[in-house]
Amino acid sequence: MSSGKRIVEIPIEKKIERILSSRKMTVTTAESCTGGLIAATLVNADGISEVFKEGYITYSNEAKMKLLGVKKETLDEHGAVSRETAREMAEGAARMAGADAAVAVTGIAGPGGGTEEKPVGLVYIGCTFQGKTIVKRCFFGGDRSHIRHSTVQEALQILYCRILGE
Repeated sequence: MSSGKRIVEIPIEKKIERILSSRKMTVTTAESCTGGLIAATLVNADGISEVFKEGYITYSNEAKMKLLGVKKETLDEHGAVSRETAREMAEGAARMAGADAAVAVTGIAGPGGGTEEKPVGLVYIGCTFQGKTIVKRCFFGGDRSHIRHSTVQEALQILYCRILGE
């Protein structure tokens, strides 16, 4: 029998907002394949304006270099969709925004653009927190929309775990 009580799951963006707010810390985003969806998800949380001041949509290589300081050599040697580029995006976003935390994503959402070496669904997620950066290589299946939304959820989960110290 049901007791009539309903358990309400707190959205991850609200959990992130609460932790950062309580610590008086800030976060920024640097997005390529998600085109602003991470920032849009974060701003679903009321109170987010206290911790999220700006985000970067750097779809082109030129934008990655100009706005985030990604090195041309990195893009030439490893490509936009790489562990190295995701790292430089996250670190550059944190530096440019003066933020304690940054999450960055670069990948191939499809349906075109994939290669045998870098197939559609390949995404690198970089996360910088208090000067330490990790990068995770992910592969998501499905159509363009599913890949983008899966990337957002994984990026926020990585950010959440990093700020928790996990």
